[in-house]
Amino acid sequence: MTHFSRTLRAIRGVIATSAFAGLVLGTSGAAQAAPAAEPRAAGERMATTGCGKAPEVTPGVTSEQRIESGGLARSYTVHLPENYNPGHRYPVVLSYHGHKRTSQWQEELSGFSAYDTIAVYPLGLTGTDGESAWQGAPYSADADDVQFTGDLLDRLQQQFCVDERRIYAAGKSNGGGFVGVLACRMPERIAAFAPVAGAFYPQSGPCEPSRPTSIIAFHGTQDATIPYEGNPAKGLPALPDWLEGWAERDGCRPEPKTSTPQPQVQVQVQVQRWTGCDRASSLVHYRVEGAKHVWPSTTPNNDSSTPTVIDATPVIWDFFKSHALKH
Repeated sequence: MTHFSRTLRAIRGVIATSAFAGLVLGTSGAAQAAPAAEPRAAGERMATTGCGKAPEVTPGVTSEQRIESGGLARSYTVHLPENYNPGHRYPVVLSYHGHKRTSQWQEELSGFSAYDTIAVYPLGLTGTDGESAWQGAPYSADADDVQFTGDLLDRLQQQFCVDERRIYAAGKSNGGGFVGVLACRMPERIAAFAPVAGAFYPQSGPCEPSRPTSIIAFHGTQDATIPYEGNPAKGLPALPDWLEGWAERDGCRPEPKTSTPQPQVQVQVQVQRWTGCDRASSLVHYRVEGAKHVWPSTTPNNDSSTPTVIDATPVIWDFFKSHALKH
């Protein structure tokens, strides 16, 4: 064998050895590399990691916060109880404002900051009519507010000592309609829902919740904005039809039991409670006779100077307290 042949064989050997080593290393590297993480679904439950951390906001004071969601800058306000203890797990109440309103307006209207909860007031994006709105309305922005809600809950659970079994959502008008969207899409993460004068537009899409869902709904019979009997031109359902749909989804008995908690009052409040619902879920409706497009309150609020005969917020809070997700 010539010197050239021996040299050529040696070179070929080195090349072959290097190629094999590269193949082995490449395979090994691929085996060791973690697969790309799938984005977390908004409705997927997450363990709280914020317990024991000093809060980044002052307890007892409402603070404006910002977060990025879906490539968009979003904002919200948060109010911790004045005696907030980072070693104690707290419920969360998300309270969504109506069309054209703000986080500050919704805090004043719903008043959840007065309760022993982490009260959060998200802000909707500017919609097609130049006003703030939530997903599911014909005038809302092209944004995923369900994902925003999931991202917001992730942030809250990383910052504060959140009881992930006791997360709740309430809202007024378009915000109430969006709470209906959340009931359809996030029942694994949110334990109970409270739409008030809710606008349940067909643009919300199909409703196929993964489990029975607990809902308490308020609506005035003289609501001219979102009529109690519906608005076919806008695709808004009559409240009895909307409630019937939820009774069917929750597996409740079709006919509710009706009571009047204040029979001595001339303007009645009718309470409808469905029974026999699956997995201990609850469906309750407060039909406020004569009330307009308002968050019911026995004192004037920034919705109306005319009081109603019932305060919605404490009733909602009691309903929320009676519901928690199972582990």
